[in-house]
Amino acid sequence: MNGKGTVLSTSIGVGFAVGLYGISFGALSVAAGLDFWQTQVLSLLMFSGGSQFAFIGVIAAGGVASAVPAILSAWLIGVRNGFYAIRLNSLIGVTGLTKLLSAQLTIDESTAVATSQNEPKNQKLGFWLTGAAVFLFWNSFTALGALLGTAVGDPSRFGLDAAAAVAFLALVWPQLRTMQANVVAGLAFLVAVVLSPVLAAGLPVIAAGLVGVVFGWRNWLGVTEVNK
Repeated sequence: MNGKGTVLSTSIGVGFAVGLYGISFGALSVAAGLDFWQTQVLSLLMFSGGSQFAFIGVIAAGGVASAVPAILSAWLIGVRNGFYAIRLNSLIGVTGLTKLLSAQLTIDESTAVATSQNEPKNQKLGFWLTGAAVFLFWNSFTALGALLGTAVGDPSRFGLDAAAAVAFLALVWPQLRTMQANVVAGLAFLVAVVLSPVLAAGLPVIAAGLVGVVFGWRNWLGVTEVNK
């Protein structure tokens, strides 16, 4: 399969895997008190899985009165997309109104697929195709989950809670080719595991991301290529 075909199949596969988890979001959102249309608009406009789950989690715990903390929690988790945008700006080279569309599609998965490509044209293709695929599947399955409501139950029953994580790990794994990358990834993982029992959902991931930024910004260990 040529480079373009590989990017296409990867984008669709990632989009579908991540989209499946939208079923649980739709169901949990309705269970938290949002109706179908509120759930769908939230998914279409926010379009950041971690932020969306954080939002409905706080709403479910505190009701409408907790709207402000819910928004702040969602915003904190979504900050990482801003860092992605800085990295992607030089890869996809968007200008004008196209920046608004690219901003909406700047997520974990589109960033991972884009940065995993070697050729500039495939980087751009990977970003747009993956972003579009995730957007389509995520919102479609969110609608399905909202219609099914609480009948879906716990997403872990179907393994949907692991689908997005596994897909993302498969994309990131090939990038761990240097000692620096491996050490930073291991340290970030350790921080997330240690903080998970003591911090609210989503915050350990932010902490791990900050570790990656701080320790990965400079090549403190010296980049040594790992044999493929």
